Amino acid sequence: MSEPDPSPSTTTSFGFRKVAETERQGLVNEVFSAVAERYDLMNDLMSGGLHRLWKNDFITMLNPPGGPTAFRLLDVAGGTGDVALKFMARGGSGCTATICDISPEMLAVGRRRVASSRLEARVQIVEGNAEALPFADRSFDAYTIAFGIRNVTHIDRALTEARRVVKPGGRFLCLEFSRVDVPFLDQIYDFHSFEVIPRLGQLTAGAAEPYTYLVESIRKFPAQEQFAGMIRAAGFERVTYRNLTGGIAAIHSGWRL
Repeated sequence: MSEPDPSPSTTTSFGFRKVAETERQGLVNEVFSAVAERYDLMNDLMSGGLHRLWKNDFITMLNPPGGPTAFRLLDVAGGTGDVALKFMARGGSGCTATICDISPEMLAVGRRRVASSRLEARVQIVEGNAEALPFADRSFDAYTIAFGIRNVTHIDRALTEARRVVKPGGRFLCLEFSRVDVPFLDQIYDFHSFEVIPRLGQLTAGAAEPYTYLVESIRKFPAQEQFAGMIRAAGFERVTYRNLTGGIAAIHSGWRL
């Protein structure tokens, strides 16, 4: 006899699959453990290489201060250090960053990159869950999360935590894959996502399954207006978003006022 399905009240989505809510984080952790050493390649496959330009726009929108002005960034789900290192390169001597990620494998990549950039004194690396951040209230001038929030089990809890740790006057910025709003581009992108990316993942990484999940997780993520509403519900104000490349990705912004 087959095992009964998990109770509907305790299920959630893992890509297009329904799984027990208590199991989801472990499954997500397995995905990122498998792709940690090829994370840049994964994002290249997912975005056609555009994620590099999008992240530059992301940091431009954050606008870190130059000179000795103190500015403390928390980059969540930023284990490989990509966003934090771009921030440090753009900002002045007063800028510091904390990278927080739930995946030890991703953090190991970030730790190597921070060391090779000789920024250990100004970039802290912390293992932690976006839904229960190990930081004091009102600790950071800005909170960023790039291509990570769709992998959180309870997005509303992560947003509430983001607001908690940001200082009054501080900013929340999220870069995430989103909903294409250009006719025909959506069909092309769907074909690339569901037919091309898993095959490329199989060829380049030896496994299609992590890439299949990542593609499906994009389709399950709330559309732009819905996600903006969730950010407002968490208590952020002046919430806006900007589509990138026809809505393939979007940058969402909010302020703690």
